[in-house]
This record gives sequence, structure tokens and C-alpha cells, in this order.
Amino acid sequence: MRLSKQDQPALILIDIQKGFDELEYWGGERNNPQAEHNAGQLLHFWRQQGLPLFHVKHCSTNPHAPLALGNRGNEFKEEVCPLPGELIISKTVNSAFIGTDLLGLLNQQEIKKVVIAGLTTDHCVSTTTRMAGNFGFETYLVADASATFRRKGIAGQEYPAELVHETALASLDGEFATVVNTHEVMACLR
Repeated sequence: MRLSKQDQPALILIDIQKGFDELEYWGGERNNPQAEHNAGQLLHFWRQQGLPLFHVKHCSTNPHAPLALGNRGNEFKEEVCPLPGELIISKTVNSAFIGTDLLGLLNQQEIKKVVIAGLTTDHCVSTTTRMAGNFGFETYLVADASATFRRKGIAGQEYPAELVHETALASLDGEFATVVNTHEVMACLR
């Protein structure tokens, strides 16, 4: 791991919103119940170090979805609530780069390294991580600060949330990003 404070890595927290507490809507089973706590630790650390950070919020275009703008589920979870003046990126698709000014803001600040965490590992976290890697950022995905839900396969089979999480991480590690944990990230930047 080559993170250093001099390089000013940005923390990008993806969709850590109250709507993901509606387990049945998302598949009925979720892995990594400590993800929000770990993301909160990263956020606290980033603030202490004065490093750049971005809060990403999914604003579903389906008005009945938990993450739709105006619904309680659209709000950030308490562990990661932005402070006044912290950047919030609102998106309507999986990638935090599509239809937003995230790429421009990172380039404007000459940020070359990003650390990504959030919900869900196999959807918005994965898509944003892939695009960050494709844009040439040195990308780190924090496994224990991310989580996902059980998924149903195309033949109706059930895939447990932990398996979905682990296979999503395996697909990203070494090609689009380096998969790390919360402790490793903070130890590298101390």
C-alpha cells in the first residue's frame, strides 16, 4: 500500500443512507454490520488529518424508492453525516462520476489517490471504483467499511450477502483497485 498524507488522498463515501436499513427492500439479508461504524472511523480520521473528502448520496428517480429525494431514506446515516461545508455529490445512477462534478473536483484539487467505502459493494461502490481506476486514480477500496445484500441469481438461486461482497471485492482487487481494511488505511496515513 502506497498511501501517504503528502499525496492528499481523497475519501469518497458512497451512499451511506438510511434507506439501506430497509432490509426487505434490498434482499432481506446484509453482511458486515460494522460497515457504517468503520466508515465513520475513516471520516473522523480524514477530518482530523484535514484530508479531502466527498460524501456521495444516491437520489433515486423512482419516487417510491427508499433513496428517493424527499424520503427519509435519502438522508445520510448518523455515523457519516456531513458537516457544514463538506462536499456532497448527488447522483441518480450507480457511478458517482456520471452526471456529477466529482471528476472535475478531484482534478481541480490535483488528487491522484482515492479511498472508497460505502453501500453497496457490488453496485454503486463497485461501479465508482471501476471508473476511478479507469480514470487513472490510484484507487483503494475499504472492504470492512462497505457492505451489500443477498442477491437472487438468474435461475432464482439465492446468493448470501457475504458471498456477493467477497466476489465483488475479488473482481476489483488488483485490476481496478487495491482492497484494504480500515485499520490499514489509517495506519498508512498516520
